[in-house]
Amino acid sequence: MSSEAPKPRVRFAPSPTGHLHIGGARTALFNYLYARRHGGAFVLRVEDTDQERSTPESVRGILESLRWLGLEWDEGPETGGDHGPYFQSERREMYGRELDRLMGEGKAYHCFCTPEELAGRREEARAAGGSPGYDGRCRRLSAGEREKFREEGRPAAVRLTVPEGETGWNDLVRGDVSFRNDQFGDFVIYKSDGFPTYHFAVVLDDAAMDITHVIRGDDHISNTPKQILLYEALGSPTPTFAHLPLILGEDRKRLSKRHGAVSVLANRDQGYLPQAMFNFLALLGWSPGDDREKLDRQELIRAFDLSGVGKSGAVFDLTKLEWLNGLYLNDSTAEDLVPLLRPGLEAAGLWRAAFDGPDRQELLTTIDLLKSRARTLDDLVERCGPYLDPTDDFEYDATAEKKHLKGDGLCGHLEALEASLAAADTWEAEALDAALRGVADDRELSAGKLIHPTRLAVTGQGVSPGIFEVLVVLGRERSLRRLRRLIDHLRRRELS
Repeated sequence: MSSEAPKPRVRFAPSPTGHLHIGGARTALFNYLYARRHGGAFVLRVEDTDQERSTPESVRGILESLRWLGLEWDEGPETGGDHGPYFQSERREMYGRELDRLMGEGKAYHCFCTPEELAGRREEARAAGGSPGYDGRCRRLSAGEREKFREEGRPAAVRLTVPEGETGWNDLVRGDVSFRNDQFGDFVIYKSDGFPTYHFAVVLDDAAMDITHVIRGDDHISNTPKQILLYEALGSPTPTFAHLPLILGEDRKRLSKRHGAVSVLANRDQGYLPQAMFNFLALLGWSPGDDREKLDRQELIRAFDLSGVGKSGAVFDLTKLEWLNGLYLNDSTAEDLVPLLRPGLEAAGLWRAAFDGPDRQELLTTIDLLKSRARTLDDLVERCGPYLDPTDDFEYDATAEKKHLKGDGLCGHLEALEASLAAADTWEAEALDAALRGVADDRELSAGKLIHPTRLAVTGQGVSPGIFEVLVVLGRERSLRRLRRLIDHLRRRELS
């Protein structure tokens, strides 16, 4: 017999009632990493029993978000598997069958209490200092009383019979956790409208799909004792639980829309790369145990262990995400970035058909020049503006203009530079550097007195990559044309 431990089966089970948010994406990613680290299976199941709020559009958005992140599932929608169907709405027959079994075994019973009656008794219990959990009244009904309620047409939910005592488990993140059963009492597993509750459906699905580890946010901790009791009532093995810390905004409050873009696709649309987001999400509440912060997918899979998950909330640090994204942008080839940048370049009016042909190298050289300074794809598109704008019709940065376009004789200095650059034998950085410094020496200027106005002339900006690299990328004709444009601007300003 093999002594190897069975390979884990984990699942991500979103409700399709909106976009996939950062918290859900982080949960999916941790499940994915755990499965890949241990050679197990990552299952995707859609919990769409909320018929009023679940939409096909949300399903498509969730699948698109997961695929953008590279979280390909081994079993689930559009993939299939041996444990389907993978939509809860298609599993109702099983829920009804298992409910009948529990009822037949005396482990569950009908409850005819109205919402108003339940609310009143909860208030009475609180006032008396007791537990607000269900008091078990319908468990004690006689057969005649049950029949009377049915004849009255009272709707009936179904409750699980909960034993006295405590329910606990050893959480792979939280350690030993336990709850007194009277904190919740006999809880509803089937609603009076004929639909299973979340607890009942999720336990039956996890059991039927042979899920071995349930890795989810710690807002589910209070659900876990109820679900353990259901596993026990059903006679199914209880999975191992791991509850992840919540994700917080920089104000240390739970992440929400007020903190900015909180959905995966919104972050994609703001110009973040999937590999950067993958890396960033992995570090939200988990550490590899050393100082590494930039880890690729395979490094993360090899390093991931639930022992590295912290117990305190993880802060969504936008500055760190931008920093990481910048690293991944810089590591990407210009050719790989072109299809990602194209929509933004088109929207900004910077794309031209020749970029798919004779002007391709101009585009690639521009991207290579600018990518190290960019933080997002949108940022990189904006930086490309002065370099790809065929009209030269850009404004000069007001702060840089005020700072660098001053001093007697500036027009003369720039005209001398224009002539020197135009006479350069080659349009290469070394030759252009020598030409500029030669003019500076002849006119007894620091090189900066020419470099800063030249940068403003050719980019409209006060900062840029090295000016000689910029001139090379722009080429002789455009560089000289833009330098002349600034000189003419200064002449007009002198005359006004």
